[in-house]
Amino acid sequence: MNNYKTVSESQTTMTELMIPAYSNFGGKIHGGIILSLMDKAAYACAAKHAETYCVTASIDTVDFRASVEVGEIISLLASVNYVGNSSLVVGIKVLAENVKNHQVKHTNSSYFTMVALDEQTHAPIQVPGLVLENAVQIQRFITAMHRKELNRYYREEGERLKSVFKSQDVLDTLKKERCIIKTS
Repeated sequence: MNNYKTVSESQTTMTELMIPAYSNFGGKIHGGIILSLMDKAAYACAAKHAETYCVTASIDTVDFRASVEVGEIISLLASVNYVGNSSLVVGIKVLAENVKNHQVKHTNSSYFTMVALDEQTHAPIQVPGLVLENAVQIQRFITAMHRKELNRYYREEGERLKSVFKSQDVLDTLKKERCIIKTS
């Protein structure tokens, strides 16, 4: 299996203590800090798989499930879920542990699409294929394929609506929503 890698070859875990400087005005860890750490974990995982520099192309839905407290230790679990030609989808799961009572909670999940770039030309380059070794890995790969298809549909639908947004059918759908249309 030339130029293929297993999921486990690039799986990455990053761990960091949440310090007071990371907190927001509400005393919880700022969501931007969590996002930045998730991006670092996605990069580390993607770069290990691609064996080259990678950039973040998109972040698909960041779910904030629970707040993170100062003093907790977070672990960011990153895994390549899907590979295309030059892109990789890295799933990130964030767990926070209270070191005093050993309670662990799932705080965040997201999917980062990363693109591998040639370090000289900065052009996208092909990444190794992915060896799927169990049902969970197969399910994650297929789910990522479907998410990619849905995102393409949403982009195309958004473009289509730009050209028809003034039609009565489209405007009628807004009558049930909490908005007022004021156009010239």
